[in-house]
Amino acid sequence: MGYDIERFVGYVNEGLLCSICRDVLEDPLQAPCEHAFCTACIHGWLIHHSNCPEDRQVIDVSLLRPLYRYMKNDLNRLQLHCRNREHGCEMVCSLESIDRHERECEYSQIPCSNAGCTMQIERRNLDGHLAVCEYRSRECPNGCGYTILSAEDTQHNCVAELRTELELLR
Repeated sequence: MGYDIERFVGYVNEGLLCSICRDVLEDPLQAPCEHAFCTACIHGWLIHHSNCPEDRQVIDVSLLRPLYRYMKNDLNRLQLHCRNREHGCEMVCSLESIDRHERECEYSQIPCSNAGCTMQIERRNLDGHLAVCEYRSRECPNGCGYTILSAEDTQHNCVAELRTELELLR
């Protein structure tokens, strides 16, 4: 499936749209008849059909080729908004660099790194979340040396833990 045309700034040439999904070409391939498609779209189409969805000429997966360089260059120069725009990201970049930006975008939703926590947090807020996450681990504040989860704070007993450790050593 292609890139949603609503994300793009300005006019997008009709030749840069997938003939199947009607979005801007993503990972494009071109048939011998020169019609262009998103890789996922044309592979899905060819599972059930053996012809071009535009002009019905017979095509096979082995006949698909990358876009001509000039078309690829036109595609890469298109400007589009980050997919995290609704979360506040105002970045507009070329299609060529959007993947790199979105992997590093401060507004991307990422999972908490603490085991057991299922929260999704914006990358820019991760440090704040980790400081208060109920699944964070830390060393016991009483000095026994054990790593505890803050959720276990109320059940942690240094004396009992140290007795168990002593028994294991004997």
